[in-house]
Amino acid sequence: MLLAKPAKPGARTRKPRRNVGRDASIRGWRSFTSVPVNDVTVTIDIGGKAHRVQADRGGVVDTVMQVNLEPGWHTARLHTHASGSVEAPVFIVAPDVRTGVISDVDDTVMVTTLPRPLLAAWNTFVLDEHARVPTPGMAVLLDRLADATPGAPVIYLSTGAWNVAPTLSRFLSRNLYPAGALLLTDWGPTHDRLFRSGKEHKRENLRRLAQEFPEMKWILIGDDGQHDEAIYSEFQQDFPDSVAAVAIRRLSPSEAVLAGRRAKDAAEAKPDALWVYGPDGASLAAQLADLGLITDPGLPGPTD
Repeated sequence: MLLAKPAKPGARTRKPRRNVGRDASIRGWRSFTSVPVNDVTVTIDIGGKAHRVQADRGGVVDTVMQVNLEPGWHTARLHTHASGSVEAPVFIVAPDVRTGVISDVDDTVMVTTLPRPLLAAWNTFVLDEHARVPTPGMAVLLDRLADATPGAPVIYLSTGAWNVAPTLSRFLSRNLYPAGALLLTDWGPTHDRLFRSGKEHKRENLRRLAQEFPEMKWILIGDDGQHDEAIYSEFQQDFPDSVAAVAIRRLSPSEAVLAGRRAKDAAEAKPDALWVYGPDGASLAAQLADLGLITDPGLPGPTD
């Protein structure tokens, strides 16, 4: 899903990265052997108008367009002169929506049981969505948060590569997570390192969302396995008016070891009252209800 600003005549709407030429049926490592359509003109049809943009050498489209669309769901169609049409859902945020949801993926919406150094390669090249396990209660939590503010955007911010977007989308849909935009990374090296920085990817996209949606308050959801706490804390310091709450899932001792750190012996003090901690979606939901962000905290427990 692609996310855009409120509809205004002539508004500049950013179309986040979209890889042209990827077959949604391609899974796992095969996503990295297919050939993208690169360095060509791509036509984007939306709202009764055609917009012509340029794909980069990786076949990725990242552009800003002039559009006039009503809030809600729309469909963009992308194609080149030599390819068939590919559909991309687009969600327009209404001008009066003031709350959105941003969620991490690994160890937050899905549970993994592999050491962190092997996680990216295993998830990317081996598993499909049927082999991934949803985190208890998190799908219902995100769904309740989305329902609490009709029209609220939901964004899944992950360090995974764009190549796995079809697999991730199927996993989210199969496990009843609310539909949302994916903010993933490019696969491959940069000019100064073999792999791109996942932490910087998250920082950049959080800053971009705060700047492009200055009146929006975000509910940030992550886990305490790696860097989410530090990244969200930095974001809150830089954009205090953009944070409605921070919900951190505490990993179990075994999950913490696999994530590359020691389990915490005791709960650490919250940075402030907007931060909540819990082992699953039900626990986090009860605390977010105390903050007035969920009207109905009746979430099932992990064994329901």
